[in-house]
Amino acid sequence: MTSDMEPKLLHILTMGCQMNVYDSQQMGRILAPMNYMPTSRADKANLIILNTCCIREKAEHKVYSWLGRLAQVKHRRPDVIIGVGGCVAQQEGYRILKRAPHVDMVFGTFAIGRLAELVRQVTEQKKRVVDVDETGTVEPSYIMPAKYEAGSATAFVTIMSGCDNFCTYCVVPYVRGREVSRKPEGILEEVGCLVANGIREVTLLGQNVNSYGLKNGHGLDFPALLDAVNRIKGLKRLRFTTSHPKDLSDRLIVAFGRLEKLAPHIHLPVQSGSDRILRRMNRGYTKDYYLARIEKLRKARPDIAITSDIIVGFPGEEEVDFEKTIGLVSSVRFDNLFTFKYSDRPSTPACRFFNKVPEEIKRERLARLLELQKEITLDKHRTMVGTTQEVLVEGSSKKRGDQMTGRTPCGKVVNLSNGAACVGQVVSVKIAEALFHSLLGDPIVFRNAVMSSSRQAQCGVKRRNAVCCTKW
Repeated sequence: MTSDMEPKLLHILTMGCQMNVYDSQQMGRILAPMNYMPTSRADKANLIILNTCCIREKAEHKVYSWLGRLAQVKHRRPDVIIGVGGCVAQQEGYRILKRAPHVDMVFGTFAIGRLAELVRQVTEQKKRVVDVDETGTVEPSYIMPAKYEAGSATAFVTIMSGCDNFCTYCVVPYVRGREVSRKPEGILEEVGCLVANGIREVTLLGQNVNSYGLKNGHGLDFPALLDAVNRIKGLKRLRFTTSHPKDLSDRLIVAFGRLEKLAPHIHLPVQSGSDRILRRMNRGYTKDYYLARIEKLRKARPDIAITSDIIVGFPGEEEVDFEKTIGLVSSVRFDNLFTFKYSDRPSTPACRFFNKVPEEIKRERLARLLELQKEITLDKHRTMVGTTQEVLVEGSSKKRGDQMTGRTPCGKVVNLSNGAACVGQVVSVKIAEALFHSLLGDPIVFRNAVMSSSRQAQCGVKRRNAVCCTKW
C-alpha cells in the first residue's frame, strides 16, 4: 500500500442521478488531501469507487456487473482498494462483501463525510469495512470546490436530501432517508465559490426541491432561496430538479416569469395519466391538478420547456389507464420524457402489490409511448430551425470532436457546426437542423461575457476582463 504522502490515483464510476454526480465530486474533494488525484483509467487507479444507484432494478444489476469486471483488476493488482458507495451500498450493506469478496469498502449515502477515515481503516488496518449508519449531515464536508477542470461551465449543488413522500414504487426514503435541507448560507457560499471558479450555470438538486426549507426552519423556502441565488454576480443561468407536482406553489411558478437567471425549464414528473394509478402510487394529486399546474406555468412563462417522468406497467395498470397516460402526453406535449418500465424495488409497498403487469405488455406500452414522444419532440425541434438561440457552450461534442456542444435556456442540446467556440461563453446560434436528441446550429457571435483566466488562455485572450466578441 502507498502512504498518504505519495501520489495516488482515484477512479470514481458514477451511476444514476445528478445527485450521485454531486456526491462523486464531494468524494474527490474529501480524498484530495490524502493525495488522491483523479484518473479515467480504472486499471491504473489505486482506489476505485463505484457510486451506485438503485432506483431501477437494471441499475442494480449494472453494479454487480461492474464488480464482476473489477474482480479481475483485484486479481492482477491485489493492493488496489475497491469501494462501493451510494444507494445500492446503503441498501445492501454487508451483503455486498459476501457477494463480492474482492470489495474492500462499502459506504452508504450518509457516510460520504466519513470516507477519508474509512479509506484509512482499509489501508492502515488492512481490514474490510462497512458503514451504512444512517447518521450524518446533509451539509457537504467541503464547500470550497476543488480546482475545476479547464472548460467546466456547469455544476450541480445539492440543497437537500431524502424524501418524505413515500411514493409506493420509490426506494429513495429507504436509501436517502427522510427529508433534510441544507442551511441557505452554505448553499450560497458554495454557489459563489463555483462562480468564482468560472462556473456559469448551476443546477440546484434535491429529491423534492419544492419543499426545501419547510421542515428545517432555516428561514428561507425554495422560492426565497431562488431569489438569493439569482442575485449572485457572475452566475448566468440557474436551474433546479426535481419538482413534485403536489408541492409546486404559485410563488414558485411566478418565479419563472420574475427571475432573469432562472432558466425556462422545469422537470415535473407525472408518472401516470390515470387517477386510479396515481392513487396507488401515492402521488398526492390528480391528472386535472397536474394539468392546471402546467397551464399556470405556461401562462407565467410562455416559452417554458416541460419534461417529465412516466412509469409504464405499474401493478394493476390496465389498458384504459395506459390510454389515459397517452392522452395526457398528447395534451401536454412535453419537450421530452424519461420513461421506465416498472420494476419491484426492495422495501417499497408496490413490490407487495398484486396484479403485476406482464413484461411483454410493459415492453409494448413503453414502445408506444416512446414513439409518441419522439414525434412530439421532433415537431418541437423542427419549429426551432431558422431561429436564433442563446447557447451556453459546455464543451466538446461527445460524438464529433470538431463540434462544440451546449444548451439553450430551455435545456435543448445544441451542437455547434464550428468547433472554435469558447467554453463558458453564451453564443448566439442560428439553428440549422433538428434531430430527436439535439439541434445543430451555426454560431453567429459571442455575447459579451467575462472569462476566467483558464478560459482566456483557451481563447487566446490576455487580459483578465477581456471580452470575447469574435465574428464568425
